Amino acid sequence: MTFSATTILVLALVAALLITVGVWAYSTANRLDRLHVRSDQARHALEAALARRAVVARALALSIVGPGADAAVAEQARRLHTLADRAERVDWADRETAENQLATALSAIDIALLPTQLVAELADAEARVLIARRFHNDAVRDTLALRTRRPVRLLHLGGTAPLPTYFEIAERVTPAATTGLDVDTVRTSARVILLDENDRVLLMRGHDPRTPDIPFWFTVGGGIEPGEALREAAIRELWEETGCALDSSALYGPIWRRVAVFPFDGELIRSEELFFVARTRCFDPKPAQPTVWEKRCVTDNKWCAPSDIVDLDGKGETVYPYHLDQLLSEAVAVMANDTEPEVRSIR
Repeated sequence: MTFSATTILVLALVAALLITVGVWAYSTANRLDRLHVRSDQARHALEAALARRAVVARALALSIVGPGADAAVAEQARRLHTLADRAERVDWADRETAENQLATALSAIDIALLPTQLVAELADAEARVLIARRFHNDAVRDTLALRTRRPVRLLHLGGTAPLPTYFEIAERVTPAATTGLDVDTVRTSARVILLDENDRVLLMRGHDPRTPDIPFWFTVGGGIEPGEALREAAIRELWEETGCALDSSALYGPIWRRVAVFPFDGELIRSEELFFVARTRCFDPKPAQPTVWEKRCVTDNKWCAPSDIVDLDGKGETVYPYHLDQLLSEAVAVMANDTEPEVRSIR
């Protein structure tokens, strides 16, 4: 039996189509698997952050119910302790309600009357919950975006894994971390430790518009826009400042958290900075969409090894974050281990 050229062409096209669909389905299934792993890791990190806040809440309850405390304070402490216990023990389906009740009880405490160390622990615990919740919801959003596509649902590429769900809890309007700081601007920033194939980090050189003779070096990144997710902000800032376009899946972290209060252009700014790590080939950064400040005040960039960072510090040009030369090995290890790390505080 012979086949005509047309039949052979049709069969070849069908075979090519089937191969294409098969490759797409395989890669999509693998991507879904990675997204589910990321969602699971994010949930575990969120549970750990919530558990730590419960521990701090119990310590706070013990602190306010000292000798001579009146009945109202004693009842407040008892309720706080009870809510912290309940938040740790309820099923995940009821966790949002329990954590919101605990958050409300914590907001009712006058932290000005607490020991300084306990205020700091509460601020750190609340910040970790905030970071973990954002990270968790980012992972859920990315997973749902792919799982709910019609071809993915028709081919059952998500398997039997349950759909992840968002975790929404109230955030303190005036967090403990800002108490006592008379600042003009409070912002959250997403920053990127961008490594090249030689484990060097990309740094930008800039200065305050009011002190152009005092340069400093910093990692790529900037403030999060309203409604923007952490990873989205990191990817956007990376592209705007360097012209490097990466997918959000290339980011690991956040791995570090840094709270800094500093003057800039005549204002006092409190910035909570969250650092991701990513790797790319060495390239010559060209800003794709620089801001007015970046056009005026960002004057140079450099791929830096730890020794280069030490040299810059030695010349009096401060590098932020502090001790980045010592921290780089940690960022490199995160990329090598291919795991999502726990966020830790740095200077």
